[in-house]
Amino acid sequence: MDRTPPAFRYLTNRTSVSLKTYQYLILILTFLAYTSYHATRKTTSIVKTVLDPETNNVGMWFHSNIHPRATTGGGWAPFDGPGGPSLLGILDLSFLAVYSIGMYFAGHLGDRLDLRIFLTIGMIGTSIFTSLFGVGYWLNIHAFGYFLVVQMLAGLFQSTGWPSVVAVVGNWHGKRKRGLIMGIWNAHTSIGNISGSLIASLMLNYGWGWSFVVPSLLMAFVGLVLFVLLPPGPESVGLNGDEIRNGVREPLLGGEGEGNRKKREAVGFWAAWQIPGVTAFAFGLFFSKLVAYTFLYWLPFYISHTKIGGEYLSNWKAGMLSTLFDVGGILGGILAGQLSDSLDARAFTSVLFTFLSMGALFIYRYFGSSSLLINASLMIVTGMFVNGPYALITTAVSADLGTHESLRGDSRALATVTAIIDGTGSAGAAIGPLLTGYISSKSWDAVFGMLMVSAFFAGLLLAKLACAEIKRSELLHFCFRGRNSSGEMANGVSHPVSGV
Repeated sequence: MDRTPPAFRYLTNRTSVSLKTYQYLILILTFLAYTSYHATRKTTSIVKTVLDPETNNVGMWFHSNIHPRATTGGGWAPFDGPGGPSLLGILDLSFLAVYSIGMYFAGHLGDRLDLRIFLTIGMIGTSIFTSLFGVGYWLNIHAFGYFLVVQMLAGLFQSTGWPSVVAVVGNWHGKRKRGLIMGIWNAHTSIGNISGSLIASLMLNYGWGWSFVVPSLLMAFVGLVLFVLLPPGPESVGLNGDEIRNGVREPLLGGEGEGNRKKREAVGFWAAWQIPGVTAFAFGLFFSKLVAYTFLYWLPFYISHTKIGGEYLSNWKAGMLSTLFDVGGILGGILAGQLSDSLDARAFTSVLFTFLSMGALFIYRYFGSSSLLINASLMIVTGMFVNGPYALITTAVSADLGTHESLRGDSRALATVTAIIDGTGSAGAAIGPLLTGYISSKSWDAVFGMLMVSAFFAGLLLAKLACAEIKRSELLHFCFRGRNSSGEMANGVSHPVSGV
């Protein structure tokens, strides 16, 4: 089967295109692809404020600045009743549960199918079912089952995205400064959230159905561009995969090249679980993603139902303000990547950011309502510490695990490893918004308490790996700098600390 992208089939000498050109093309295309995945995923959180404009939040632990808001549009049955937040939470759960389960299968399929075709099908399918949710507006559909089924099918097609884009990037790029590069590349998540929020918020003025349809049409367009232009691996454009190993042509995972990878089978699902570090990072991401996705799905709703500077913001303004969380997420992903590169300590960096996020969550909840400026500033800081470890684990950490000796550099297995880590994390992402739907009807303080406890467990699960990194990293060398033969750094030469 010819896997050459249509745009390259008529080039007489495809190998004349420089490797760097291909690498830039891959980064741009995969960036746009996953940006569109997250843009369509974000729309539900914006439209929630219209579907259920009222809430009955009472009984705060220490104080209450939330009350039943006067409605402007009357909501949308069946989400406008007393159980509205719970129904919206069930929608989030259904989407993310199917997304999480589908991730495991998508990773397995992604290791074995043409990633260009697989991504295109996933993006077109996502755009269709996301649009169908919005079509309910024009068809005047009020059956909860309709929205539930559409969300589940959208989640299934969404699961094709992450394992595929990581595997494609892994086929083409060198591993130098991996944390920083992937931290910058991973900004697609936050850019997608921001663009999705902006588009969905603007479209609310024309009817909430457009908030789903417009991002979906954009995603379908990007999917078609990928079908025409995306070379999933060097062989698809006539390059020798073995050459990618040499110098700047070393693949992201330090792998043996596409040609050699064809000589052996991809690592199995259960074997991938046994790779050291996979389990710890997978369940660490479970709690980390629980926190991140609760903000993803509920932040605009929370803002619109909370007094900020003594007044309530409109649905449009709440959606706009919520994008600052993702601005912080971009900064957090880059900072976490740079720090983990400098220290050569992914787990330590993740634990540091996770524990700092606990304080940021507390401060945002109890001081964010003081004024719009304070809320915006604290939201950026919170986004930075919440999304930093999430971005690091799903990108650079997955790539690091791809270099483990049990994988032997097989970047096809990266799709499976990535699916395991992000699939497990997505289970937490499903639980967080669901619990929030129930808990928020009684107490937003309790919601933030749940998020802080989750952040604590995320750090705790990675603590052992972080301690091992500290023992062998520049952190410990710095602490012992200047000591003599009983310690380290004698004559400016670094040695392992005795007993470590």
